[in-house]
Amino acid sequence: MRQLYFLFIGILFGIIMFKSEAASWFRIYEMFQFQSFHMYGIIGSALFFGVILIQLIKRFKLKSVFGESIRIPDKDKSFYRYMLGGIIFGLGWGLAGACPGPIFTLIGAGFFPILIVLFFAMVGTWIYGLLKNKLPH
Repeated sequence: MRQLYFLFIGILFGIIMFKSEAASWFRIYEMFQFQSFHMYGIIGSALFFGVILIQLIKRFKLKSVFGESIRIPDKDKSFYRYMLGGIIFGLGWGLAGACPGPIFTLIGAGFFPILIVLFFAMVGTWIYGLLKNKLPH
């Protein structure tokens, strides 16, 4: 039953991504060219509400819809690894025209060339899995 909830939420997320044009290559291109506020507004509002909701979950010890307690571990403080990871992520996003969320949205919308991006995202994840013990964390 849980999988049906997750599937429904994923489908709803995909519809919202597509309708808000957050999965649009043109909108992503505009963002990286600093020509439009559209994507910055979406990302900024997601960041704003994410910070508020995480703080509410931590302070009021909120539970999931299934009654389980939500535990969010603190992250290690590090500038360089987050900066390096962000640069790599941003370069991949700029080259592919899609970050991981919209990849599935675009496939669902019928943009099948994005399957190449999905394939290489999975290859990159596999390579990270091989190298993670050798990387500075």
